[in-house]
Amino acid sequence: MPANRVTMKDVAREAGVTSAAVSYALSGKRPISEETRRRVEQAIKRLGYTPNMAARTLSSATRDSRLIGVVVPQTEAGSRLMFQNQFYSEILGSIELCARQKGYHVIISATDANESYLTLAKERNLDGIIVIGMYPDSFYQQMKKSQIPIVLIDSYCNDHYYHNIRIDDAYGSYLATRYVLDCGHRAVAFFSGRIKENGVMKKRLAGYRDALAEYEIPFREELIFEGNIDYKDGIVSAQRLMDAGLPATAVVAAADILAIGAAKAFYERGVRVPDDVSLMGFDDLEIAQYLTPGLTTVKQQISLKGEKAVELLIRNINEPELTKQELILPVSLVERGSVRKIKSATPGNGLKIG
Repeated sequence: MPANRVTMKDVAREAGVTSAAVSYALSGKRPISEETRRRVEQAIKRLGYTPNMAARTLSSATRDSRLIGVVVPQTEAGSRLMFQNQFYSEILGSIELCARQKGYHVIISATDANESYLTLAKERNLDGIIVIGMYPDSFYQQMKKSQIPIVLIDSYCNDHYYHNIRIDDAYGSYLATRYVLDCGHRAVAFFSGRIKENGVMKKRLAGYRDALAEYEIPFREELIFEGNIDYKDGIVSAQRLMDAGLPATAVVAAADILAIGAAKAFYERGVRVPDDVSLMGFDDLEIAQYLTPGLTTVKQQISLKGEKAVELLIRNINEPELTKQELILPVSLVERGSVRKIKSATPGNGLKIG
């Protein structure tokens, strides 16, 4: 075979379309616009492309794999984030159920930011991919090479190659913080996951700061506690807050899992929620309602995120030229018993435990 043989990817590049669109134009298996068909035909003529009939026969048998890949982030080597955080189990369950109901199977892969996903996508002949969470720019550049539909969940990636489904994280955190401030609290700590550029946690920190600014309360760096998004670091952040002896009367946690860890740490030190310190979460995991007291939190529709991601992905699989979509789902506040109203935040109130 000549080394410079023209391939379907060359035709796609010349025509300015995806490889899938070229395949559909050749096979007629799925509808495409006349404009796309014309561009593909012109590119074929310019390049002198001759389809490999054996390869096309093989491709026709395997092109519709009915497989969707789902990428879940790993925070550190060897960790099992999808099993440790109920957020992931809920959204993955939703994705799997919705995909199965539509005749697709799901392959879940927990990947590090530096790990290539392209090999799996090619080996399994995935029809599309759902990516949960934020990754470095290099990851997104690499994923585009797959030339298959991709939907991002909870990403602030600005590359228009990708569809995106998320919430307004800054507004959700603003709602949480404003509620606490409305209850009279003025010294409010913030427990966060790793704060990365254009990441979810940075947006939630921005919402916290916006609420403070609205109340003309100075931002205090010493009240920000950053770690991994897991129970352990929720415990550690609460311990650090108590050990510092800061007069905080409330904590806004950027994830329920952090708030639950914090509640355990407070309980073990004899600090009562909400009598001694109020506690606000974010996510409204199912377990939040079963805590004592129940966790006041910001509700996001986690299962709906998964459902919408599958629906959008399958739509793009069937419509290769689909304009890139961004869907922002609503958030709301759920009041339970973990935040109390106080008349004023005097210097004597709050945590002072050395």
